[in-house]
Amino acid sequence: MSNDNLNAVYDARALGKPRMLALGVQHMFAMFGATVLVPQLTGLSVSSTLLFAGIGTLIFHFFTKGKVPAFLGSSFAFLAGYMTIAPNGEKHLLPYACLGVACSAALYFLLAVLVKVFGVKKVMRFFPPVVTGPIIISIGLTLSQSAVDNCSRNWLVAFSAVLVIVACVIWGRGMIKIIPILLAAVVSYVFAGILGEVDFTSVKNAAWIGLPVLKENTVFAIFENPDTSLIITSIVTIVPIAIATMMEHIGDIAAISSTVNRNYFENPGLHRTLFGDGLATLVASLFGAPANTTYGENTGVLTLSRVYDPRVIRIAAVIAILFSFSPKFAALISAMPAATCGGISIVLYGMISAVGVRNIVESQVDFKNSRNVIIAALILVLSIGIKYSSAGAVNIHIGGLTLGLSGLATGALVGIILNMLLPEKKASEKE
Repeated sequence: MSNDNLNAVYDARALGKPRMLALGVQHMFAMFGATVLVPQLTGLSVSSTLLFAGIGTLIFHFFTKGKVPAFLGSSFAFLAGYMTIAPNGEKHLLPYACLGVACSAALYFLLAVLVKVFGVKKVMRFFPPVVTGPIIISIGLTLSQSAVDNCSRNWLVAFSAVLVIVACVIWGRGMIKIIPILLAAVVSYVFAGILGEVDFTSVKNAAWIGLPVLKENTVFAIFENPDTSLIITSIVTIVPIAIATMMEHIGDIAAISSTVNRNYFENPGLHRTLFGDGLATLVASLFGAPANTTYGENTGVLTLSRVYDPRVIRIAAVIAILFSFSPKFAALISAMPAATCGGISIVLYGMISAVGVRNIVESQVDFKNSRNVIIAALILVLSIGIKYSSAGAVNIHIGGLTLGLSGLATGALVGIILNMLLPEKKASEKE
Protein backbone atom coordinates (compact mmCIF):
# COMPACT_ATOMS: atom_id res chain seq x y z
CA MET A 1 0.00 0.00 0.00
CA SER A 2 2.21 2.78 -1.25
CA ASN A 3 0.50 4.09 -4.38
CA ASP A 4 -1.63 7.20 -4.25
CA ASN A 5 -5.37 6.78 -4.69
CA LEU A 6 -6.59 8.36 -7.89
CA ASN A 7 -8.63 11.57 -7.46
CA ALA A 8 -7.48 11.85 -3.82
CA VAL A 9 -5.71 14.84 -2.25
CA TYR A 10 -2.58 14.05 -0.21
CA ASP A 11 -1.38 17.65 0.08
CA ALA A 12 -4.25 19.98 0.99
CA ARG A 13 -2.07 23.07 0.52
CA ALA A 14 -2.93 22.82 -3.17
CA LEU A 15 -6.54 23.62 -2.24
CA GLY A 16 -5.66 26.93 -0.56
CA LYS A 17 -5.91 28.06 3.06
CA PRO A 18 -9.69 28.85 3.08
CA ARG A 19 -10.54 25.35 1.87
CA MET A 20 -8.11 23.75 4.32
CA LEU A 21 -9.78 25.68 7.14
CA ALA A 22 -13.23 24.53 6.02
CA LEU A 23 -12.01 20.94 5.88
CA GLY A 24 -10.59 21.27 9.38
CA VAL A 25 -13.91 22.60 10.67
CA GLN A 26 -15.62 19.62 9.02
CA HIS A 27 -13.39 17.15 10.88
CA MET A 28 -14.03 19.00 14.12
CA PHE A 29 -17.80 18.71 13.61
CA ALA A 30 -17.52 15.04 12.67
CA MET A 31 -15.88 14.11 15.96
CA PHE A 32 -17.85 16.52 18.11
CA GLY A 33 -21.12 14.61 18.55
CA ALA A 34 -19.51 11.43 19.86
CA THR A 35 -16.70 13.18 21.73
CA VAL A 36 -18.97 15.36 23.87
CA LEU A 37 -21.36 12.46 24.48
CA VAL A 38 -18.82 10.78 26.77
CA PRO A 39 -18.60 13.68 29.24
CA GLN A 40 -22.37 14.05 29.07
CA LEU A 41 -22.74 10.40 30.12
CA THR A 42 -20.01 10.42 32.77
CA GLY A 43 -20.18 13.91 34.26
CA LEU A 44 -16.76 15.01 32.98
CA SER A 45 -16.27 18.52 31.58
CA VAL A 46 -17.22 19.12 27.93
CA SER A 47 -14.71 21.98 27.64
CA SER A 48 -11.80 19.93 29.00
CA THR A 49 -12.85 17.10 26.69
CA LEU A 50 -12.55 19.42 23.70
CA LEU A 51 -9.23 20.81 24.91
CA PHE A 52 -7.55 17.44 25.33
CA ALA A 53 -9.08 15.96 22.20
CA GLY A 54 -7.18 18.71 20.39
CA ILE A 55 -4.01 18.41 22.47
CA GLY A 56 -4.14 14.61 22.30
CA THR A 57 -4.43 14.73 18.51
CA LEU A 58 -1.39 17.01 18.28
CA ILE A 59 0.57 14.71 20.62
CA PHE A 60 -0.35 11.76 18.43
CA HIS A 61 0.74 13.59 15.27
CA PHE A 62 4.03 14.58 16.89
CA PHE A 63 4.96 11.00 17.75
CA THR A 64 3.76 9.65 14.39
CA LYS A 65 5.87 12.21 12.51
CA GLY A 66 2.74 13.97 11.25
CA LYS A 67 2.04 11.16 8.79
CA VAL A 68 -1.22 9.58 10.02
CA PRO A 69 -4.48 11.49 9.29
CA ALA A 70 -6.13 10.45 12.55
CA PHE A 71 -8.15 12.52 15.02
CA LEU A 72 -8.26 11.45 18.67
CA GLY A 73 -11.57 11.86 20.48
CA SER A 74 -13.28 10.48 23.58
CA SER A 75 -13.16 6.70 23.99
CA PHE A 76 -16.45 4.92 24.72
CA ALA A 77 -14.61 1.77 25.83
CA PHE A 78 -13.87 3.22 29.27
CA LEU A 79 -17.49 4.18 30.02
CA ALA A 80 -17.96 1.06 32.14
CA GLY A 81 -14.90 2.02 34.19
CA TYR A 82 -16.08 5.56 34.84
CA MET A 83 -19.56 4.35 35.78
CA THR A 84 -18.20 1.68 38.12
CA ILE A 85 -16.16 4.18 40.13
CA ALA A 86 -18.55 7.14 39.82
CA PRO A 87 -21.95 5.65 38.89
CA ASN A 88 -23.81 8.95 39.18
CA GLY A 89 -21.04 11.20 37.93
CA GLU A 90 -19.95 12.19 41.44
CA LYS A 91 -17.42 15.00 41.10
CA HIS A 92 -15.26 13.78 43.99
CA LEU A 93 -15.06 10.23 42.54
CA LEU A 94 -14.39 11.04 38.88
CA PRO A 95 -10.70 11.95 39.51
CA TYR A 96 -10.16 8.43 40.85
CA ALA A 97 -11.65 6.97 37.67
CA CYS A 98 -9.41 9.26 35.63
CA LEU A 99 -6.39 7.96 37.57
CA GLY A 100 -7.31 4.40 36.61
CA VAL A 101 -7.56 5.42 32.95
CA ALA A 102 -4.21 7.23 33.16
CA CYS A 103 -2.56 4.07 34.50
CA SER A 104 -4.03 2.04 31.61
CA ALA A 105 -1.71 3.96 29.28
CA ALA A 106 1.10 1.74 30.60
CA LEU A 107 -0.30 -1.16 28.56
CA TYR A 108 -0.09 0.95 25.39
CA PHE A 109 3.56 1.71 26.14
CA LEU A 110 4.28 -1.98 26.81
CA LEU A 111 2.78 -3.14 23.51
CA ALA A 112 4.59 -0.32 21.68
CA VAL A 113 7.90 -1.56 23.10
CA LEU A 114 7.12 -5.15 22.06
CA VAL A 115 6.34 -4.02 18.51
CA LYS A 116 9.55 -1.99 18.41
CA VAL A 117 11.69 -4.85 19.74
CA PHE A 118 10.24 -7.73 17.72
CA GLY A 119 9.28 -5.76 14.62
CA VAL A 120 5.93 -4.83 13.13
CA LYS A 121 6.03 -7.71 10.62
CA LYS A 122 6.18 -10.33 13.37
CA VAL A 123 3.28 -8.62 15.12
CA MET A 124 1.25 -7.89 11.98
CA ARG A 125 1.39 -11.48 10.76
CA PHE A 126 -1.34 -11.98 13.35
CA PHE A 127 -3.46 -9.36 11.51
CA PRO A 128 -3.87 -10.45 7.86
CA PRO A 129 -6.76 -9.05 5.74
CA VAL A 130 -9.00 -11.99 6.68
CA VAL A 131 -8.78 -10.70 10.27
CA THR A 132 -8.54 -6.92 9.82
CA GLY A 133 -11.24 -6.71 7.14
CA PRO A 134 -14.04 -8.18 9.32
CA ILE A 135 -12.78 -6.15 12.30
CA ILE A 136 -13.09 -2.93 10.28
CA ILE A 137 -16.57 -3.97 9.12
CA SER A 138 -17.52 -4.66 12.74
CA ILE A 139 -16.29 -1.25 13.92
CA GLY A 140 -18.81 0.47 11.64
CA LEU A 141 -21.66 -1.93 12.39
CA THR A 142 -21.21 -1.85 16.18
CA LEU A 143 -21.48 1.94 16.05
CA SER A 144 -24.70 1.78 14.03
CA GLN A 145 -27.10 1.48 16.96
CA SER A 146 -26.18 4.90 18.37
CA ALA A 147 -26.69 6.44 14.92
CA VAL A 148 -30.15 4.90 14.50
CA ASP A 149 -31.15 5.78 18.07
CA ASN A 150 -30.24 9.41 17.42
CA CYS A 151 -32.08 9.41 14.10
CA SER A 152 -35.22 8.13 15.79
CA ARG A 153 -35.48 11.41 17.70
CA ASN A 154 -36.62 13.00 14.45
CA TRP A 155 -36.23 11.05 11.23
CA LEU A 156 -37.10 14.09 9.11
CA VAL A 157 -34.17 16.07 10.53
CA ALA A 158 -31.87 13.05 10.23
CA PHE A 159 -32.91 12.47 6.62
CA SER A 160 -32.12 16.10 5.78
CA ALA A 161 -28.52 15.50 6.87
CA VAL A 162 -28.27 12.27 4.84
CA LEU A 163 -29.78 13.98 1.80
CA VAL A 164 -27.23 16.82 1.91
CA ILE A 165 -24.31 14.36 2.18
CA VAL A 166 -25.58 12.24 -0.73
CA ALA A 167 -26.22 15.31 -2.90
CA CYS A 168 -22.76 16.76 -2.18
CA VAL A 169 -20.90 13.51 -2.79
CA ILE A 170 -22.78 12.47 -5.95
CA TRP A 171 -23.51 15.81 -7.65
CA GLY A 172 -21.27 18.29 -5.84
CA ARG A 173 -18.37 20.01 -7.54
CA GLY A 174 -15.21 21.59 -6.17
CA MET A 175 -15.37 22.56 -2.51
CA ILE A 176 -18.97 21.35 -2.15
CA LYS A 177 -17.83 17.78 -2.84
CA ILE A 178 -15.17 17.71 -0.12
CA ILE A 179 -17.10 19.25 2.82
CA PRO A 180 -20.35 17.24 2.80
CA ILE A 181 -20.30 16.63 6.58
CA LEU A 182 -19.94 20.30 7.47
CA LEU A 183 -22.71 21.33 5.06
CA ALA A 184 -24.97 18.53 6.33
CA ALA A 185 -24.45 19.65 9.93
CA VAL A 186 -25.27 23.30 9.15
CA VAL A 187 -28.28 22.61 6.91
CA SER A 188 -29.80 20.00 9.23
CA TYR A 189 -29.17 22.18 12.32
CA VAL A 190 -30.93 25.15 10.69
CA PHE A 191 -33.76 22.91 9.49
CA ALA A 192 -34.22 21.54 13.02
CA GLY A 193 -34.26 25.11 14.36
CA ILE A 194 -37.03 26.02 11.92
CA LEU A 195 -39.02 23.02 13.13
CA GLY A 196 -38.54 24.14 16.74
CA GLU A 197 -36.40 21.14 17.64
CA VAL A 198 -33.53 23.16 19.16
CA ASP A 199 -33.43 24.63 22.69
CA PHE A 200 -31.00 27.57 22.82
CA THR A 201 -31.52 28.35 26.53
CA SER A 202 -28.15 26.90 27.57
CA VAL A 203 -26.44 28.86 24.78
CA LYS A 204 -27.90 32.17 25.99
CA ASN A 205 -26.84 31.51 29.57
CA ALA A 206 -23.27 30.40 28.76
CA ALA A 207 -20.28 32.75 29.06
CA TRP A 208 -18.21 33.65 26.01
CA ILE A 209 -14.84 32.84 27.58
CA GLY A 210 -13.91 30.48 30.39
CA LEU A 211 -11.16 28.12 31.56
CA PRO A 212 -11.68 24.53 30.32
CA VAL A 213 -9.83 22.89 33.23
CA LEU A 214 -10.44 23.23 36.98
CA LYS A 215 -8.02 21.72 39.51
CA GLU A 216 -10.74 19.97 41.52
CA ASN A 217 -11.63 17.94 38.41
CA THR A 218 -8.08 16.68 37.80
CA VAL A 219 -6.24 13.64 39.15
CA PHE A 220 -3.96 15.98 41.12
CA ALA A 221 -6.89 16.84 43.41
CA ILE A 222 -6.85 13.27 44.76
CA PHE A 223 -3.53 13.67 46.53
CA GLU A 224 -4.76 16.43 48.84
CA ASN A 225 -6.68 13.77 50.80
CA PRO A 226 -6.17 10.42 49.02
CA ASP A 227 -8.33 7.32 49.50
CA THR A 228 -5.79 4.51 48.99
CA SER A 229 -8.41 1.78 48.76
CA LEU A 230 -10.33 3.63 46.06
CA ILE A 231 -7.10 4.33 44.16
CA ILE A 232 -6.28 0.61 44.04
CA THR A 233 -9.85 -0.31 43.12
CA SER A 234 -9.88 2.20 40.27
CA ILE A 235 -6.59 0.98 38.84
CA VAL A 236 -7.46 -2.72 39.07
CA THR A 237 -10.93 -2.14 37.61
CA ILE A 238 -10.04 0.14 34.71
CA VAL A 239 -6.54 -0.82 33.50
CA PRO A 240 -7.65 -4.17 31.91
CA ILE A 241 -10.05 -2.25 29.66
CA ALA A 242 -7.00 -1.08 27.72
CA ILE A 243 -6.73 -4.60 26.26
CA ALA A 244 -9.91 -3.90 24.33
CA THR A 245 -8.98 -0.35 23.35
CA MET A 246 -5.60 -1.46 21.99
CA MET A 247 -7.33 -4.02 19.78
CA GLU A 248 -9.66 -1.27 18.57
CA HIS A 249 -6.66 1.00 17.95
CA ILE A 250 -5.09 -1.61 15.67
CA GLY A 251 -8.39 -1.98 13.83
CA ASP A 252 -8.70 1.79 13.41
CA ILE A 253 -5.14 2.12 12.08
CA ALA A 254 -5.91 -0.70 9.65
CA ALA A 255 -9.04 1.18 8.52
CA ILE A 256 -7.12 4.43 8.01
CA SER A 257 -4.32 2.60 6.18
CA SER A 258 -6.82 0.96 3.86
CA THR A 259 -8.66 4.22 3.25
CA VAL A 260 -5.57 6.29 2.48
CA ASN A 261 -3.67 3.44 0.76
CA ARG A 262 -0.70 3.79 3.08
CA ASN A 263 0.84 1.16 5.38
CA TYR A 264 0.94 3.07 8.66
CA PHE A 265 1.85 -0.13 10.51
CA GLU A 266 5.31 0.14 8.93
CA ASN A 267 5.63 3.90 8.37
CA PRO A 268 5.64 5.63 10.83
CA GLY A 269 5.14 2.33 12.65
CA LEU A 270 2.55 0.69 14.90
CA HIS A 271 4.79 1.32 17.91
CA ARG A 272 4.56 5.06 17.27
CA THR A 273 0.77 5.09 16.84
CA LEU A 274 0.32 3.04 20.01
CA PHE A 275 2.69 5.26 21.98
CA GLY A 276 1.01 8.44 20.68
CA ASP A 277 -2.46 7.15 21.54
CA GLY A 278 -1.33 6.00 24.99
CA LEU A 279 0.40 9.28 25.82
CA ALA A 280 -2.62 11.29 24.64
CA THR A 281 -4.82 9.20 26.94
CA LEU A 282 -2.41 9.66 29.86
CA VAL A 283 -2.30 13.47 29.52
CA ALA A 284 -6.07 13.82 29.01
CA SER A 285 -6.90 11.64 32.01
CA LEU A 286 -4.52 13.44 34.37
CA PHE A 287 -6.38 16.68 33.67
CA GLY A 288 -9.87 15.24 34.06
CA ALA A 289 -10.77 14.58 30.42
CA PRO A 290 -11.91 11.26 28.92
CA ALA A 291 -9.47 8.74 27.48
CA ASN A 292 -8.54 9.38 23.85
CA THR A 293 -8.80 7.02 20.92
CA THR A 294 -8.42 7.19 17.15
CA TYR A 295 -11.82 8.18 15.79
CA GLY A 296 -13.78 6.16 13.24
CA GLU A 297 -16.00 9.17 12.47
CA ASN A 298 -13.02 11.02 11.02
CA THR A 299 -11.99 7.98 9.01
CA GLY A 300 -15.44 8.19 7.46
CA VAL A 301 -14.79 11.85 6.61
CA LEU A 302 -11.53 10.85 4.91
CA THR A 303 -13.44 8.34 2.80
CA LEU A 304 -16.07 10.87 1.79
CA SER A 305 -13.86 13.92 1.20
CA ARG A 306 -10.89 12.01 -0.29
CA VAL A 307 -8.59 14.61 1.29
CA TYR A 308 -5.97 12.61 3.19
CA ASP A 309 -3.58 15.35 4.32
CA PRO A 310 -2.83 15.09 8.10
CA ARG A 311 -2.47 18.90 8.15
CA VAL A 312 -6.26 19.15 7.91
CA ILE A 313 -6.62 16.98 11.02
CA ARG A 314 -4.18 19.22 12.90
CA ILE A 315 -6.23 22.27 11.89
CA ALA A 316 -9.28 20.55 13.40
CA ALA A 317 -7.28 19.90 16.59
CA VAL A 318 -6.29 23.57 16.93
CA ILE A 319 -9.89 24.66 16.33
CA ALA A 320 -11.09 22.27 19.06
CA ILE A 321 -8.51 23.73 21.47
CA LEU A 322 -9.59 27.30 20.71
CA PHE A 323 -13.27 26.52 21.12
CA SER A 324 -12.64 24.72 24.42
CA PHE A 325 -12.10 28.18 25.97
CA SER A 326 -15.62 29.24 24.96
CA PRO A 327 -18.41 27.75 27.09
CA LYS A 328 -20.91 29.41 24.75
CA PHE A 329 -19.56 27.48 21.77
CA ALA A 330 -19.62 24.23 23.75
CA ALA A 331 -23.26 24.94 24.60
CA LEU A 332 -24.06 25.76 20.96
CA ILE A 333 -22.66 22.46 19.73
CA SER A 334 -24.22 20.54 22.60
CA ALA A 335 -27.56 22.00 21.52
CA MET A 336 -27.19 20.40 18.08
CA PRO A 337 -30.13 18.00 17.66
CA ALA A 338 -29.33 14.34 18.21
CA ALA A 339 -31.12 13.58 14.94
CA THR A 340 -28.62 15.73 13.03
CA CYS A 341 -25.71 13.79 14.55
CA GLY A 342 -27.55 10.56 13.83
CA GLY A 343 -28.09 11.34 10.15
CA ILE A 344 -24.43 12.19 9.69
CA SER A 345 -23.32 9.14 11.67
CA ILE A 346 -25.37 6.72 9.56
CA VAL A 347 -23.29 7.65 6.53
CA LEU A 348 -19.95 7.80 8.36
CA TYR A 349 -20.36 4.47 10.14
CA GLY A 350 -21.52 2.83 6.93
CA MET A 351 -18.44 4.15 5.13
CA ILE A 352 -16.19 2.55 7.77
CA SER A 353 -17.76 -0.86 7.16
CA ALA A 354 -17.49 -0.31 3.42
CA VAL A 355 -13.74 0.27 3.82
CA GLY A 356 -13.51 -3.13 5.53
CA VAL A 357 -15.30 -4.78 2.61
CA ARG A 358 -12.95 -3.06 0.18
CA ASN A 359 -9.96 -4.25 2.22
CA ILE A 360 -11.12 -7.86 1.84
CA VAL A 361 -11.87 -7.51 -1.88
CA GLU A 362 -8.62 -5.75 -2.81
CA SER A 363 -6.58 -8.27 -0.79
CA GLN A 364 -8.35 -11.08 -2.69
CA VAL A 365 -9.19 -13.05 0.44
CA ASP A 366 -10.23 -16.53 -0.70
CA PHE A 367 -13.65 -17.30 0.80
CA LYS A 368 -13.73 -20.64 -1.00
CA ASN A 369 -11.32 -21.62 1.74
CA SER A 370 -13.35 -22.82 4.75
CA ARG A 371 -10.63 -21.59 7.09
CA ASN A 372 -11.13 -17.98 6.00
CA VAL A 373 -14.91 -18.30 6.17
CA ILE A 374 -14.78 -19.52 9.77
CA ILE A 375 -12.40 -16.75 10.87
CA ALA A 376 -14.45 -13.96 9.26
CA ALA A 377 -17.77 -15.42 10.44
CA LEU A 378 -16.74 -15.63 14.08
CA ILE A 379 -15.25 -12.14 14.11
CA LEU A 380 -18.46 -10.64 12.71
CA VAL A 381 -20.91 -12.61 14.84
CA LEU A 382 -19.01 -12.21 18.10
CA SER A 383 -18.25 -8.51 17.58
CA ILE A 384 -21.82 -7.58 16.71
CA GLY A 385 -23.69 -10.23 18.70
CA ILE A 386 -21.95 -9.55 22.01
CA LYS A 387 -22.29 -5.79 21.51
CA TYR A 388 -26.08 -6.09 21.26
CA SER A 389 -26.53 -8.93 23.75
CA SER A 390 -28.18 -8.39 27.13
CA ALA A 391 -24.79 -8.46 28.89
CA GLY A 392 -23.11 -6.24 26.29
CA ALA A 393 -19.73 -7.85 27.03
CA VAL A 394 -17.99 -11.10 27.89
CA ASN A 395 -17.42 -10.97 31.64
CA ILE A 396 -14.50 -13.06 32.88
CA HIS A 397 -14.34 -13.54 36.65
CA ILE A 398 -10.85 -13.87 38.10
CA GLY A 399 -11.01 -14.17 41.87
CA GLY A 400 -12.89 -11.11 43.04
CA LEU A 401 -12.25 -9.22 39.83
CA THR A 402 -14.31 -9.08 36.66
CA LEU A 403 -12.73 -8.42 33.30
CA GLY A 404 -15.26 -7.28 30.72
CA LEU A 405 -14.29 -7.71 27.05
CA SER A 406 -16.34 -5.80 24.50
CA GLY A 407 -17.76 -7.58 21.48
CA LEU A 408 -15.17 -5.98 19.22
CA ALA A 409 -12.28 -7.02 21.47
CA THR A 410 -13.64 -10.56 21.78
CA GLY A 411 -14.18 -10.93 18.05
CA ALA A 412 -10.72 -9.58 17.30
CA LEU A 413 -9.03 -11.88 19.84
CA VAL A 414 -10.88 -14.96 18.54
CA GLY A 415 -10.00 -14.05 14.95
CA ILE A 416 -6.32 -13.56 15.79
CA ILE A 417 -6.14 -16.85 17.72
CA LEU A 418 -7.92 -18.84 14.99
CA ASN A 419 -5.65 -17.32 12.34
CA MET A 420 -2.69 -18.61 14.37
CA LEU A 421 -4.08 -22.09 15.01
CA LEU A 422 -5.95 -23.05 11.84
CA PRO A 423 -3.59 -24.37 9.16
CA GLU A 424 -3.28 -22.69 5.78
CA LYS A 425 -4.02 -24.90 2.79
CA LYS A 426 -1.19 -25.25 0.32
CA ALA A 427 -1.81 -24.70 -3.38
CA SER A 428 -1.67 -28.45 -4.10
CA GLU A 429 -4.21 -29.18 -1.37
CA LYS A 430 -6.58 -26.52 -2.73
CA GLU A 431 -6.46 -28.15 -6.17
